Order: sequence, then C-alpha cells, then structure tokens
Amino acid sequence: MAFFIENEIGADFGFDIQKVAADVMEETLMEENCPYEAQVNLLITDNEGIHEINRQHRGVDAPTDVLSFPMICFEKESDFDAVETDEADYFEPESGELVLGDIIISADKVREQADKYGHSTKREFAFLVAHSMLHLCGYDHVEEKAAKEMEQKQEQVLAALGITREN
Repeated sequence: MAFFIENEIGADFGFDIQKVAADVMEETLMEENCPYEAQVNLLITDNEGIHEINRQHRGVDAPTDVLSFPMICFEKESDFDAVETDEADYFEPESGELVLGDIIISADKVREQADKYGHSTKREFAFLVAHSMLHLCGYDHVEEKAAKEMEQKQEQVLAALGITREN
C-alpha cells in the first residue's frame, strides 16, 4: 500500500502518525477484502484549513473533523470487481495501484474530540482514518442502518489493531 501524508501544520499527537495511519488503512482494506495494492493521500490540517476546503468543495461554511474524497464511485460498498471495467480510470499507470482517494483530517478536531469523548488522540485519529477509509470504499452514513454498519466496521478495525478507548 502506498500512502502519502502531508502534515501541513506540523501536528504532533505524541505517536507516530505515519505508522498509525498506515496500520489503520491496511487493516481497513484487509477487512474489506481489497484485492489490490492501493494508494491514499492524507492531509493533516487545522480547523481553518479544513473549514476552507469544506466550504469550497461541499458548500459547508464550517470546520469538520474529516473529509473524504473518493476516486471510485462504488455501486455497492467494497465491490472492487467493478473497478476492473474502468481500469484506466482507477489505477495509477506507473505503480498499478488502485487510487482510492484523499483524506483530510483536522488536527484541532482530533484533539477536541479526544477530550470530549474521553479517549486518546491516537484513538480519535485512528477512528477518523478508519471512518474515512470506509468512505473511500463506498460506505456512507446517511441512513441509520448504513451508519450502524459503518460504526461496527470502524470499531472492528480499531479492535483488530488494539486501539481502544482506553489507550
């Protein structure tokens, strides 16, 4: 798996951001049975930066915790067979990796929400990466049933990595 992290604000959460992100991304793709090597871009910014991106791309004039910009329009969640029909659109020509999309995380929201929910910044960061990875795999949480499925999958990924609310 190839992932590219841009930490534009030099955020430091007291753990290895790159390792935690990579572990969560890889575990999510394993849980979702992705048969390809994949590529994901991760940008870590602050509330001001994510607010501007949210306004420009979604028309929402407020900061948020995480934004996901999938490159694949899945008809069914994690149906990776569908990408083979439009191979030229979804795979990086040089590496052959499946380009899943971009994740943008607000470091300010990671800290705020970790404090609000009473768990570590590592747990909050990992949760947001898992949440966004599921969006890149075609999941959403508009309907209650889909939201519950996403929540269960996020918890499954974090549990597999031993990232709990206690650590």
